[in-house]
Amino acid sequence: MFPKTQKKINQMIEQQIIPGAVYSFKSLNSEATFTKGNKQILPSIEPMTEQTLFDVASLTKVVGTNSVVLKLLEEKKMKLDQSIKHYLPTFEDDSVTILELLTHTSAINGFIPNRDQLSQTELIEAFNHLNVDHASKGKNVVYTDTGTILLGFAIEQLLQEPIQVIIQKQIIEPLELSRSTFFPPKDECAPTNNLIQSEQPLYGIVHDTKAAVLKEHCGSAGLFSDINDLNRFCYMMMNDGQIGETKFLTKETIQSLNQTWSPNADKHRSLGWDLKWHPNKQHPILFHTGYTGTFILIDLNEKRSFVFLSNRVHPQDHRETYMTHRDELVTIYLEEVASH
Repeated sequence: MFPKTQKKINQMIEQQIIPGAVYSFKSLNSEATFTKGNKQILPSIEPMTEQTLFDVASLTKVVGTNSVVLKLLEEKKMKLDQSIKHYLPTFEDDSVTILELLTHTSAINGFIPNRDQLSQTELIEAFNHLNVDHASKGKNVVYTDTGTILLGFAIEQLLQEPIQVIIQKQIIEPLELSRSTFFPPKDECAPTNNLIQSEQPLYGIVHDTKAAVLKEHCGSAGLFSDINDLNRFCYMMMNDGQIGETKFLTKETIQSLNQTWSPNADKHRSLGWDLKWHPNKQHPILFHTGYTGTFILIDLNEKRSFVFLSNRVHPQDHRETYMTHRDELVTIYLEEVASH
């Protein structure tokens, strides 16, 4: 199945761009999962398994926080054109909308001086005072964690619980994602740190420094998951929001993702998702990545998904090289799908 795509993944492992990978090609009626390489290289080699838990990094955004937002939009508890300040009164600027946060067109400058030295309370406070470049708002897509973190804060104000608790109750439990957690068993996790900079592998502790400080209040990273849970999430998306007897999202909500929500901006974004385009039929395909070496592709039209999980930051972080090869991998897959 998809031999060119698999060949590319094998090459990435052979060239030590990633230590290993677990990946899956899925449709509504079939699923093929593959395990290649190792989950750990140093200080000892440990083979990759289908049960390996990964720090999925920014996939937390689309699986977790974004799915909560979609449910709140369905329930009319949140509106796309409403200001974030309406839900999060502590945020200073009242011009930034929920839609702009979802499409990364808010033009918020996310730079926080001495960020890594701040406490949880201090970091949360700093997010409330970020500046907005009003001249470029709605025009430029600039992908950041800031928008999703602020959305998480807004959801917390609405529902009066930490965002990670809300994700657990509203996403993980209803979808029966039995292996997905913010508190993973360390011995089941792939290590996710650069051993050139530190002596000991990092197991089950979030790689993202903001998420490590924000902890339960972080909606942009922190989730650990495995291939089977993410396949289950993709099945729900491809099956018009339904899984088993559970009607998780409406068909209309799912279909609403299948379009550009940033028509006046320089890049195409859906609600929380990036968009790729099918080479032949030119319909959009949902796409999202995670810093640690993960991504999800979901074609809502053809009911196909491709989930790719690696811990490419171990044993060394070669980000630019990985991103070049990851983009080649995605292109090869889309071309291979189109040729079928």
